[in-house]
Amino acid sequence: MSDARNLAQDLVVLGKLAGVHGVRGALKVLSWTDPREEILELGPWLLGKPDDQQVLDKYRPVELASGRIQGKSLVVTLAGINDRDQAEALSGQIIAIRQQDLPPADQNSWYWRDLLELQVVTLGGHDLGRISKIMPTGANDVLVVKGDRERLIPFVLEQYIKQIDLEAGVITVDWDR
Repeated sequence: MSDARNLAQDLVVLGKLAGVHGVRGALKVLSWTDPREEILELGPWLLGKPDDQQVLDKYRPVELASGRIQGKSLVVTLAGINDRDQAEALSGQIIAIRQQDLPPADQNSWYWRDLLELQVVTLGGHDLGRISKIMPTGANDVLVVKGDRERLIPFVLEQYIKQIDLEAGVITVDWDR
């Protein structure tokens, strides 16, 4: 019996293989990184089926042979995938990497996964709840904070987001209750 570990603890989902491109085994990639082409720099990639997102040992390593931006899409070739049928068999699979393979976040930058579930408090110490998700809106990201009610707080450093303390698990905001 295998040791099934929680994907959220070990792997970071980066995107998915969205379909085939051409007849030589290339694949379209739906990237959830920002910028989207950053997925091409991260690795090594692990592929798994969407239904297996919670089981680490069902993910298998693949070697990225090449990748490029093509219009509004990303197109990749994987080592050993040489025709459309082989590529079609991989279409829809999730792309992930091990958390330990993520580069460290730059100063004043955080991975969304590190902010989820953090406690949000006002400058006056009022508990607003926890971050349940983060939404990209174009201009800035928005924290969805669930407490006594749901609040949407723009992720704008210095203006609304005053302090992020990952060790304490708290974000201090300048926000009305």
